[in-house]
Amino acid sequence: MLLSPAGVDALRTALTRTGFTSHGIAERLGAQATAAVARNDYRAALLATGDGDPLGTLIRLFICAQTESEVAVTAALAPLSLAEALAGGLVERYGDGLRAGIDLEPYGEDWWVLADVPASARPGRPLHAEHVLGVGGATHTLIGATMRRPVDTALDLGTGSGIQALHLGTHARSVTATDLSERALRFAATTAALNGQDWELLRGDLVAPVAGRRFDLVVSNPPFVVGPGTTTHVYRDSGRVGDAIGAELAAAAPGLLTEGGTMQYLANWVHVAGEEWDERVAGWFAGTDLDAWVIQREVADPMAYVDLWLTDVGETADPQRMAAWLDWFDAHKVEGIGFGIVSLRRSGHADPVVRVEDLRQRVQPPLGDQVAAWFDRQDFLRVRDTEALLAERYRAAEGLQLRQEATMGDEGWGVNRQVLAMPHGLRWTEEIDPLVLALVGGADGRLPLRDQLALLAAAHDVEPDEMAEAAGPIVAHLVERGFIEPVSA
Repeated sequence: MLLSPAGVDALRTALTRTGFTSHGIAERLGAQATAAVARNDYRAALLATGDGDPLGTLIRLFICAQTESEVAVTAALAPLSLAEALAGGLVERYGDGLRAGIDLEPYGEDWWVLADVPASARPGRPLHAEHVLGVGGATHTLIGATMRRPVDTALDLGTGSGIQALHLGTHARSVTATDLSERALRFAATTAALNGQDWELLRGDLVAPVAGRRFDLVVSNPPFVVGPGTTTHVYRDSGRVGDAIGAELAAAAPGLLTEGGTMQYLANWVHVAGEEWDERVAGWFAGTDLDAWVIQREVADPMAYVDLWLTDVGETADPQRMAAWLDWFDAHKVEGIGFGIVSLRRSGHADPVVRVEDLRQRVQPPLGDQVAAWFDRQDFLRVRDTEALLAERYRAAEGLQLRQEATMGDEGWGVNRQVLAMPHGLRWTEEIDPLVLALVGGADGRLPLRDQLALLAAAHDVEPDEMAEAAGPIVAHLVERGFIEPVSA
């Protein structure tokens, strides 16, 4: 750990005593100043904390990146001694005072996360090769996407500061966390102890430290950045060429998961000229016997991608480094880089379901609930053939909307396009034809679908068996998307 066990206890006492929590800070600053801080605008916060009291000092020190007097910092951190705070790197001497040596971030209701100070707070100073990230955008994405059902065992691969493990500790009986960086594990151990959690922490590359073990839930925010395999920062660079780390995690998943276990991780993948990106990514799961749902949330062009990651580590402009990276993309015909979430499940079925698709729209949070519901719908569909699907009664999803586009003609409005739209959940939209519209419109839960289809067949002068045969795949798709729901479920 960064501090001794007694030092961690003393720090927790200081943070609790002063009210240095998310709630305490928001109450002290007020809504407007708190919102401004989230945009890195500290002016109102500095005005509200200028009287030198302990909470104000900690806000200025750890939130606003200010240099504070030794006397004020000593008082604010008591009973933690200044000597241990300096030795542990919590604060550091700077000019005629002290500044934050690490990022101590109040998080959630009553948690704290310890990480390295971000590049934005130290302009011009490149990040340490073993820089430990705090709570960022990718972190929030995985937190939101993770299924939160209770499990016995959970694993966080590449834990960094420990934020994913912290969340796992709320619904897993035991948590194991790994990282290649010994430095990161010290941060994670301190985060765990400060928040009263106990994790098994193991050092090693990806799954190596847990070889031969299985878990109910595995999560990972790995070093997924795509490139020629150059390694300069362990949180970003895996040492694998291209997007191989995503495929490597997929290949490792069958040996990591218990029966019914789930693995979820963030990944980047390349869009190669002349290839379908979704088919390429689907190939990662061939032979794994796992259900897989991959959703692409963003796509970046190579120039923007390289610029983002060079800036992320605080590097000064380096035309040669940028050119080498872009040359690698050109040589491999990379037109874009996708970012998204991979969710895998060991269902034990011989015919696994693999879906790789775009999901760029805003979804109803938390996404993890939507992922869990998607797997539940797969369970429903997997054990029902067409005959069993048609024997079920269905109802349209709550709030389901129909959107129409029409053109005015000589005989009035003519409908050109009809779209089903989910106003909540995954917020899918899908163009449909009149027969599907009639099927969904009649799904009120009263009649078995086969009876409903018989009525439609009579109305459209179609043989009932032909209608039923054609409807099977359509119904399965509508259920998978959540447009209609089985009454028995």
